[in-house]
Amino acid sequence: MLLPLSTWLPQAPLERLNLDWLTDAGIEVAILRLDLIDPLISGNKWFKLVEHLKTADRVGAEGIISLGGAHSNHLHALAAAGKRFGFSTVGLLRGHPQETPTVKDLQAFGMELHWLGYAGYRARHAAAFWQPWHTRYPTLHPVPEGGGGLPGALGCLPLRAAVCAQLQGLGWSDYDGWWLACGTGTTLAGLVLAEAGDHPVYGALAVPDDHGVAQQVERIVQEAGVVDAVYELIAASRGGFAKVDPLLLDFIEKTGQASGIPLEPLYTGKALMAFEQQVAAGKFARGSRLIFVHTGGLQGRRGFSPQV
Repeated sequence: MLLPLSTWLPQAPLERLNLDWLTDAGIEVAILRLDLIDPLISGNKWFKLVEHLKTADRVGAEGIISLGGAHSNHLHALAAAGKRFGFSTVGLLRGHPQETPTVKDLQAFGMELHWLGYAGYRARHAAAFWQPWHTRYPTLHPVPEGGGGLPGALGCLPLRAAVCAQLQGLGWSDYDGWWLACGTGTTLAGLVLAEAGDHPVYGALAVPDDHGVAQQVERIVQEAGVVDAVYELIAASRGGFAKVDPLLLDFIEKTGQASGIPLEPLYTGKALMAFEQQVAAGKFARGSRLIFVHTGGLQGRRGFSPQV
C-alpha cells in the first residue's frame, strides 16, 4: 500500500475565538484549529491530500508528484507525509532555484525538486503538461497544485462532521455559516458540498481574481452534481498574491496577543482581517454564530518579518 490511511485520523479542536470586536458586534465565532492536527502535516492540506492518496494507492503508484511555490504549504505537508509514511514525493516549483525555510524542509524530507521557471509553471494547466513528467516518473501519481480538484474537495467533507461533533461542547445547537481563506478554493468547495445548502460558506480570497478560484469552485460544484450550493467569495488579497502590508502585520500581531491564536500573513491573517471588516460593515446580525477555519500554513511565516 502507498499509505496506511487508517493509521492516522487527525482530530482538530473547535475553540471559541474571543476578541473585543466580536463581543462588541454581538457575534460568536468558533475556530476550527486545523493548525493543531500535526506539527508538520498541518492544516487543511492533509484533508485535500487524502482522496488523492487513496487514488494513488488504487492505481498502484509508489508516490506523488505535485506543484507549488517556494513557500508552499501543500508541498510542505506532502513532503512531510511522504517521509512519515514512506512514499516518494517530487515537487515541481514555480520560479527559479532559491533557498527558503520551506525549500530546505522539502529537501530534508526527501522530496526531489524541479524548478520550472515562471513561464513553465504557468503552463501547468495545459493539456500536455503532465506527459513528460509521467514519462520521467511513471510510478508517481500527479496531484494538482494545492491538492485541488474534486478529490481534494471530497477530502474536506469530514470537516463539517468534525465541527458538528463539537458544537455541544460550546453550548451551540447550530451555526450560521463558515468563514475561511481561499487559495485554490478547494476547501471551500468541499464545505459547500458537505453543506449542500444547509449553511452558507464565505471564502476570503487571499489571491487575486485572475487566479481562477471562482471558476475552480464552480467546476467542482458542477462535477459533484450539487444543486443547492450556497457560498460567497470576498476579496481579501490586499493587492495581490503574497502581498503583505503593515496594517495586516499589525492586525496579526495584535490578534495573536489578544486571542492566543497564531496567524500567518498569506491566508489566515488576511481571512480574519477581511472578516473583521465585514463584521464592522454590518454583514452579520447580532447573535450570529460562525465557524472560522484555521487552515494552518504557519510554517510559511518563516519567510516573512520576525514580527509575524
